[in-house]
Order: sequence, then structure tokens, then C-alpha cells
Amino acid sequence: MAGTKTFTMIKPDAVEGGHIGAILAKINEAGFRIEAMQMTQLSRKDAEAFYAIHKERPFFGELVEYMTSGPIVAAILEKDNAVADFRTLIGATNPEEAAEGTIRKLYAKSIAANAIHGSDSDENAQIEGNFFFATRERY
Repeated sequence: MAGTKTFTMIKPDAVEGGHIGAILAKINEAGFRIEAMQMTQLSRKDAEAFYAIHKERPFFGELVEYMTSGPIVAAILEKDNAVADFRTLIGATNPEEAAEGTIRKLYAKSIAANAIHGSDSDENAQIEGNFFFATRERY
């Protein structure tokens, strides 16, 4: 059964571009409730830990540099079928392949600077959400 919570992160390119409000509006319009949210700047250590799954990939260093280049907005969202519905809302990683009206089609600059992160499974949503919001149990 699909879970009711997911994790998202508005990435540095979208924050720098002034798209936080528009992205949050799309999230609310899609029926998600924001349960927790914070703006923060990832340290190198935190970015390396969050993306540890990609440590052996050739793009890891660039990813860490990008994710520490400016503030991000992390949030836990709630809605039935949260992970799948949110993945549909954000669109394909490549904004050129993203469906019209999706967040990445509207606000992403490139595959690398793709505006927003969305968890890819209920398990990862819990892990990622707890990474940023560990002071309170949310799952």
C-alpha cells in the first residue's frame, strides 16, 4: 500500500531563481499538505551524507558542489499516494522530457539543475525526511 508522506527539496537553482513561492503553490494546488518545512544550506559533509548512494558515480563531486552552492528548502509533504503523485507533479529529471505543467518543465534549467528533488519510494521518503527533520518522529 502506498504511503501518505514524501520528502522534497527545492534545489539551489530554483531558490536562486526566486521560484520557491510558485513551486509551493503548485504543491498545494496538487493537494499536498506541507507537514514540515525549512530553508537551510547544506554543508559539504551533509550533502555527501545525503547523496552517499551516489558516492561511486562520476557525477558525485559535481552533485555535492551544486547542492552546497546555495540554500535549499526541505519539506515533508502529506497526501494519499504521496510518492507517486509527487513524482508525477515534478516531472522527468530531464526538463526537456518533462510533461507540460510539471515543476521541472516550468522551473528546471537542466538535468543537473533540475529545480526539485522528490523521493522515489516510501522507504527513501522516510530516510530522507528524517535526515532533515530528525528531532520529531514523522513516520
